[in-house]
Amino acid sequence: MEWVVKKFKELTLDEFHDILQLRIDIFVVEQNCPYPELDSKDKIAFHLFCKNKEGKIIAYTRFFKAGDYYTEAALGRVVVHKKYRNKKIGVQLLKRTLLEMEEVLGKGTIKIGAQTYLEKFYTSFGFQQVGKGYIEDGIPHIYMLKRS
Repeated sequence: MEWVVKKFKELTLDEFHDILQLRIDIFVVEQNCPYPELDSKDKIAFHLFCKNKEGKIIAYTRFFKAGDYYTEAALGRVVVHKKYRNKKIGVQLLKRTLLEMEEVLGKGTIKIGAQTYLEKFYTSFGFQQVGKGYIEDGIPHIYMLKRS
């Protein structure tokens, strides 16, 4: 597997296409949640993804420096291809994202808007729920912070 971090303008057309396809397949189709997946945040994000031996993108997340999304640094669009779940790729993805964020952005607080059912997963990485839950695109979410 190959892990890659790029800014938007560094992505190839094929990489951006495959990232969007993965995100849409999971967040829109699998979760049956029609919403505008493509947003202007992609242009200011750092994109971290994992390619398998065949060069197919199987896991992805994007992250932001403080002030670009929330007051704090942020990460989101955490996704693993359906065929690669239950193989600890999600754990590797989040570990790698947190390491890259520290390397690129330095230490600091990180904020996420997580789907509520993933609270235990994010808590295992040091995130803590803040505030009350909310509904986004028909799916229960919570805000969580990881302080360094």
